[in-house]
Formats: sequence, structure tokens, C-alpha cells
Amino acid sequence: MDSSVSSTNFVVLGDQSIASTFGKKGTQTDLCLYDKKESKIVRTWVAPTGFPDKIQPLFQAIGLAEFVIIHLNTLDRFTGEQIVALDLLGKKSGFLSNTFDVDETRLSAMIKGTVLENYTKTTLDTIHQKIMQITPASTQNKKTLVIIDHCFDVKGVGTVILGRVTGGTVSQYDTLTLLPAGVDVTVKSIQMHDETVPQAGVFARVGLSLKGVKPDQVNRGDILCVYDDNNNNSNNSIKISNKLVVDFTQTPYYKGDITTNQMYLVSIGLQIKAAKISSTNPFTLDLEKSIVHDTTHDTLSTVVLLKPESDGIRIVGSGSIICD
Repeated sequence: MDSSVSSTNFVVLGDQSIASTFGKKGTQTDLCLYDKKESKIVRTWVAPTGFPDKIQPLFQAIGLAEFVIIHLNTLDRFTGEQIVALDLLGKKSGFLSNTFDVDETRLSAMIKGTVLENYTKTTLDTIHQKIMQITPASTQNKKTLVIIDHCFDVKGVGTVILGRVTGGTVSQYDTLTLLPAGVDVTVKSIQMHDETVPQAGVFARVGLSLKGVKPDQVNRGDILCVYDDNNNNSNNSIKISNKLVVDFTQTPYYKGDITTNQMYLVSIGLQIKAAKISSTNPFTLDLEKSIVHDTTHDTLSTVVLLKPESDGIRIVGSGSIICD
């Protein structure tokens, strides 16, 4: 696979079963991935198969994509959660379709004022054609950064991570740092779409064979980047924190009270960590484990608060980090 190959990543929501019509099925956990290579573009579709049983896979699947495909055959509270999640994460580029069973007046009311209001309205029959017309997205972020979604111990190879390049490029023999662990690793080899490549650019979906780390040291949402903890490093906007002060806004759909000492889950990128509210003014979160954030990076700059055990909507609200 030559270096001119580009990548486009989609999240498939609503009726997730349509994902199987787009590409070949690959990795399956609580996220299921499909991919296909055509005309020097590798397209990947991720479906959060662990949702709606759990809220976490929804946010992690959205975090893996530049574009959204949402096909609705019903309107319920889980539809509402998907709409709220896409809006809070600012996923502005997407396709929206629905079956005849869906009340379009009600759907229009549900998406009014959200990012979905500007999605391309289409039908299931034409969505494949629409996908082929998409130009791969670009980013202004030049810093090398890979967000990890899976990690395996492969016999004869060692530690292999699957992830998405969200900034810069990653090359064979690069030395990168795994965060938040702070472990330095070497990239032994790179694969895209089951082919070995010397380098992968922004938004590429990659498999990286790594030297210097064991699988049990890697968690979903961890990042790989060029980093040191001195102020002169090129990635000094990346922070590792266990306390966050957030400009927080509660979603009007969450009906619970928010008070100090309550426990929640904090979602940043693909990271999901337990946290306690230690103050509501300013809104301060104390995390049980360190979390990585970067106010200059789209995926790592938005904090979402989740309450998985809530009887109603499980999304509490969101905000930007003021300081750590």
C-alpha cells in the first residue's frame, strides 16, 4: 500500500446492522469494525454494538470517526442519547435516513437545534453512493498522535495496538510515548487494511506492532505521541491530570441532581474514567485514574459526564477544561 492512500472513518448509529453492507467485518468487541479499500481510499465503519446496553461504547465509537451515518427505524430514548452525544461532541458531518415507520415530524423536533439538523438527508438505497462522494477530511494538527481502541498479544509478534492517527504521521521505527502511562515504545511495523506500510498519515486506521510495552499496560483511549514532560517538548499542550476544572453545562434531558461527592464517568476521547465531583463552583472533578487531555485537539478537548445507572438519559452534560 503506497503512501498516497488516505482514510475515511464513519460511525454507524441507529440501525447498526447496515454496517455489514459497507465493508468486510474485522475486529469485534463492544465495537465492531468493517473496512473496504477502493480507489486509494480505505474506508472504515465502526458500530457501537455494546450500545444501548452500555453508554460507553457510543462515545468511543463516535470518537473514532470523522463522519456519521445514522439510519433510524424507531424513535426512543436511545435515539435521544445518540442525538445528544453527536451534538455534544460536535459531529457536524453526517448522513441521516429513516424508515417509513419513523414519524418525521417528531424526528424533526428531536434534531432541531442540533448538529443533525444539517446532516445530509438521504435514503438507505442511496447512502452508498453518498459515501463514495466524500473527500477524506484533513486536520490542522501536525503533531503525531494515535488514539488506541484495541490492544492484543499476537503470537510471534508481541504487542499490537489498533488505533486511529488523529494528527501528523507515524512511521516505522518511530519512538513514541504511551500516555498516560508515560512508557516509551518503538513502532516495529505498521499495517493498514492488512498491508504493511512504512508510514501512515492523519486519520489512517492502523495496526502498530510495538516494542517496549505489554498489552496489560495499554487501555482503550490511551494515546501514542512524541512527548516528554519538560516544557520544551513539541506536544506541551498535552496534559495528564487526575483533577479537572470544567466549564460545565448540564444537558436539559438529564433529570438528576448534581451535587458534590457524587460519582460519575468522565469521557474524553475514547478514555472513560471514574470521577467524583469535589466542587460545583468551580465545577471540579477528581478522577480515580489519570486522564489525558489537550485543549488544542478536537477529540481530547471535550469532557462529557456520564451516569450509566440512570433510569433516564445517561448523559449528564459536557464542557471544556478550564485548568487541571
